[in-house]
Amino acid sequence: MLINRPKSHVDICIIIMNIMKADLHNHSYYSDGVLSPTEVVKLASEAECDLFSLTDHDTTDGIAEAQLEADKLNLNLINGVEISAFWRNMAIHILGLGIDINNDILQTGLEHNQKLRKERAEKIALGLWRSGIKDALEKTQSFSKTDMLTRTHFAQMLISEGYCKDMKAVFRRYLTGKKPGGVRVEWENFDEVVKWIHAAGGMAFIAHPFRYRMTHTKIKTMLNDFKCVLGDGIEVVTGTSSDEEIQLGNQWAGNFNLLATCGSDFHGWPNQRVRIGNLKDLPDPEKAVWRYL
Repeated sequence: MLINRPKSHVDICIIIMNIMKADLHNHSYYSDGVLSPTEVVKLASEAECDLFSLTDHDTTDGIAEAQLEADKLNLNLINGVEISAFWRNMAIHILGLGIDINNDILQTGLEHNQKLRKERAEKIALGLWRSGIKDALEKTQSFSKTDMLTRTHFAQMLISEGYCKDMKAVFRRYLTGKKPGGVRVEWENFDEVVKWIHAAGGMAFIAHPFRYRMTHTKIKTMLNDFKCVLGDGIEVVTGTSSDEEIQLGNQWAGNFNLLATCGSDFHGWPNQRVRIGNLKDLPDPEKAVWRYL
């Protein structure tokens, strides 16, 4: 099991058998979260998580800081990342868990995605300028503590400037489709992203499958394709999952012989109700990712 701190075989077996609370999908300000990796790890410890992962979008830059704090708090940290990808011309997210963050193939892929994100930010700002919203890039930069500007940062800026009241309204009016800040990004196909993750010794999971605009039939087609390209699993439980979604996700994991993971998808936004560690149980612990990492 690729928990970062070296442990004996006996120690690892004890951890696996006694996992009570795992949260393997979280964000810091290294992507579109609000808090530092240190602060996020502290929240995980306060929530009494046994196993935790920081999975920022297309970057592993926050993991070293997270590990330092995890060591202080004796929290088991798994290296993670959430990577943007394409499946049949649709944007999806793939979680990489148990990765070697120093792997050249993975980091080359992430650098490619970061370049695409920078280009998208410039195009979003241009689109907003054409709609009458000036200096969007400069104003949005103040909402990010790193060079990465995500659509969430633009949304925060637009809310702050009084253009919309909440995230949902911002994305609907400005940041999707043919709206002023709607920009299509040509991410790598998901089979390539799976290869990046596997090259780094990790396992690949479809993140929050019910969040995409897909019918259940289409989700199952995606999962079948994912299995065919050697994808490892599906995120069965998220911080907003309904009981029905959890049962369906668990059923599909069984149908397609996929493993299951769980994660709150915590960002720390003021209006986000999700809390680290506040997750419903995986229906089938035998499929849990931590038994196989």
